[in-house]
Parts: sequence; structure tokens; C-alpha cells
Amino acid sequence: MGTTQEPGAGPRPLGVGMVGYAFMGAAHSQGWRTVGRVFDLPLRPVLAAVCGRDGQAVRAAADRLGWAAAETDWRALIARDDVDVVDICTPGDSHAEIAVAALEAGKHVLCEKPLANTVDEAEAMLEAAERARARGQLAMTGFNYRRVPAIALARRMVEEGRLGALRHVRVSYLQDWLVDPDFPLTWRLKKEYAGSGALGDLGAHAVDLAQYLAGEPLVGVSALTETFVRERPTLEGASAGLAAGGGGAGRGPVTVDDAALFTARFASGALGSFEATRFASGRKNALRIELNGEKGSLAFDLERLNELSFHDHTEPGVSAGFRRILVTEPGHPYLEAWWPPGHGLGYEHTFVHQAHDLVHAIAAGRQPEPSFAEGLRVQRVLAAVEESALKNSVYTPIPV
Repeated sequence: MGTTQEPGAGPRPLGVGMVGYAFMGAAHSQGWRTVGRVFDLPLRPVLAAVCGRDGQAVRAAADRLGWAAAETDWRALIARDDVDVVDICTPGDSHAEIAVAALEAGKHVLCEKPLANTVDEAEAMLEAAERARARGQLAMTGFNYRRVPAIALARRMVEEGRLGALRHVRVSYLQDWLVDPDFPLTWRLKKEYAGSGALGDLGAHAVDLAQYLAGEPLVGVSALTETFVRERPTLEGASAGLAAGGGGAGRGPVTVDDAALFTARFASGALGSFEATRFASGRKNALRIELNGEKGSLAFDLERLNELSFHDHTEPGVSAGFRRILVTEPGHPYLEAWWPPGHGLGYEHTFVHQAHDLVHAIAAGRQPEPSFAEGLRVQRVLAAVEESALKNSVYTPIPV
């Protein structure tokens, strides 16, 4: 795979093939298209081919998003000699099949979150990744919010001991795109495609960020879930991102949760609280996380993603308090390649940083983070939340 380069010819190309071209496909395309124009890379990403079931639509997407070729069968994409990395941006029901096949075919894999629709699928994906790792292929789970510079800075500060022993983590991820009861029945509202609703779509990000920033796993949860609108108009128009073209005259059942609430315990004994909903009117993409420790606190809001709030509790009380850190300095994570201080980044840059980290991991032959093992860990938390909710919020341990 790839080609041998003559000395001085520049970085060896790294062929990327992507399955899926809607919301996440467009975001991942932006990352692959941009990363080599911003960062100095050891390998040169090449957008070799994109795959989707509708031939006309995928060819149009290839032209729009910058892919050299289009395929209508993901198996054909995996078989291409010019594809070294398979990037999976499909609904969760196909993640396991595509990822396992790609790894067995000798490709590296990037798979969008949540890793799968069930723990069993995620375990099979991890087993395939471990077999492939022995052959030199690498697998990564696409939790892009880790690549927000402020989040990466928060992780660094926790590792440096700025918070001391952790006491509390609270996370909420609030959206409002399902408030209208006549919003149509897209794939995200069907368990057979999505696995779960707000829990997997939003809660997976919340769980991963909590464990990533805390540096330790969750070990048990007590949960509630609810579906507020149990039937919706069947989809007749197009669906893209979090929008849909309109509903038909018929109606169908919503088979996933609309909202999930749970409390949790970390391995150290720290406590966590989590909320994920797509029914918080006025909240568009409000992911907020706060960590409280014996020496200080950190707080982040995705809708102000260039900022991090930090309280140093070791300072005298007369002058202590939360202070705003504008995360745009060249010494902050990822920002050495971007703009002068004070010139903020946005959502799309997280996918550029994700591509950057994966390319460097492949070139170095090291395990990229988050790994499939970390994706499985999140999947086990989601499964425990569902189990607890079915059992009237009984505390449910999580296998570690």
C-alpha cells in the first residue's frame, strides 16, 4: 500500500478511503483535505475514494468534498490498492462489519463514535484491532472533541496535578433539534441503525471526555432515560446532518431515548453527573464539562470553545476565583500551526487535529488515541446506563 518515494521527493502518500459522505463525512473530509496544508506531516494524506450507496449522490459528494474517486460498495473501497486508511462515517449498525473487514484486509481504520451499537460488536472490533496491530495496522475511535485545544490543555493541566485529587465531574450535552414533535423519523431515531438516541449520540462524547480528562474510568452508574415523543412522521424528504426535508402522512415509532440522565462513580471514588438530551429548547450544541479537585477546578463550554475556565484553590481567598484562559497561544495544544494569538478556531478544526494525530501515529507505528479499547470502554458505560434505566435506576457496575 502506498508508494515508495525517491529521496527528497517529500512525504510518502497515505491513501484515505471514506465510507459515508453526509454530516460526519463532510467534517472528516474537511480534516483530511486541510491537515497537510497546515501541519508538517510525515505522510501526505491523499483523498483516494469516498463510498456511498447512491451512485449519483456519492459522485457529486466526491466532487464537492475533494475525493478523487467514488465507490458504491464499501468492499470495493477496501480492496483498492490506493487506500491505506479506511475512515468510517456511517450509522452505527455498519461500523463493526466495515471495520473488521478493513482491518483484516490490512488497512488502518478510523471509526466514528460511538464505536458500535452493542458491546458485543465493540468487543469484536477490538479483537480485530488487536490482531491487526500485530501485523502493523492501527485503529482509532473518532472522539473529535478531544482535539479541541482547550480540552487538550485541560487534560495537560490535570496530568500536571493542577486539580489535585478529583472530587466531582459534571457533564451536560444539550441540543434542541427534536423539540418539534413533527420532526420526521430519521435513522438517528431508529435503534436498529443508531443503537441508542441522545445517549449514544451525545452521551458517548460526554462519557469519553469525562474519562479522558479525569484520567480514570467510570465503574458504575445509576440512570434514567425517556422518550418524550414516541411516534413521528415517516421521512419522505432528504436527511442530512441534524436536519430533514420533511415528514410524510404516515407515522412510525421512535425506538431510542430522547434524553438520558445518570450519576456515576469513578475508580478513585470521585462522583460524576451526566445529562444528554435533544429536547433542551434554545441549546444548539451545548457540551459543558466541569471538574472539581482538592486544589482547583476546570470548566469548558463547547459553545465558547476557545476558552477554558480555571480556578486555583491554592491562592488566597481574597483574590481567588475562576479565570478565563483564552486558548489561542502558540504554546497551547495544536495552535503552533494556526493563527496569531486571539484568532480563534472552530468545530471543523477538531477534525483537522484528529487527522494530524492519526497520521503521526501511523508514521511512528504507535497506537493512536482514543483506541478501540477506549471506544469499547465508552460502549460498556452506555450499556450499563441502559441496563440501569430498565431496572428503575438501580446502581449498575461497569466492567473495566
